[in-house]
Amino acid sequence: MGAPALTQLRLIPPAWGLPGGIKGQDNIHVGTSVTSRENTAWSWESVSSRGAGNLCPRVVEEGAKTPKRKKERVQMKEINPGTEFEYGDVNIQMTSYDMCLVEHFAQYVHRLCNRLSIKVNESYAMPTKTNEVLFLEEKGSKMQVDAVLTTHQRVVQISGLSSTFAPILLEIIQSNQPEGVHLLMKQHTEADFKSRLKARPELEELLAQMS
Repeated sequence: MGAPALTQLRLIPPAWGLPGGIKGQDNIHVGTSVTSRENTAWSWESVSSRGAGNLCPRVVEEGAKTPKRKKERVQMKEINPGTEFEYGDVNIQMTSYDMCLVEHFAQYVHRLCNRLSIKVNESYAMPTKTNEVLFLEEKGSKMQVDAVLTTHQRVVQISGLSSTFAPILLEIIQSNQPEGVHLLMKQHTEADFKSRLKARPELEELLAQMS
């Protein structure tokens, strides 16, 4: 005889898996399901595991595709020139060879500006630059690579800084400036925005030829 057909959705484990033992009982009553002792002898391998663990199966229609979002082109914002009594858009640039050091210092400057009620436009990372240090042997004419230096830069852009409070802010930042971090405060320009974008020399050559 083959294995009995399982019509119940609720499965009952073998007799030795239930507390108290059920060897002397002919029927097992669990809720509204009734299963005989003979039906507990089937093998677990005969049960299909298809769909196991799927609580809410998702039905996807054939041919249906989720629409892809188009990447928005980055556009330059209007630069605030400032007034007689306050600066416009100012970039606080921090550069170092240690990425963790400059990242933590940029976070400190960002939190400091927030505590002092200075408006922070944005905080971003500049593209990483790599420089090779070459040296010339004593008896030779070939240059060899001595070290590779990776420069990391973070920028915190602020606006609305009053001319009287600017020296105080600069003094606070300099007093907490860690060793090995170069600090620079300058007015934001169009060249600073373009330096964030990836250079495409081939496209620039084609535009120069067309013009």
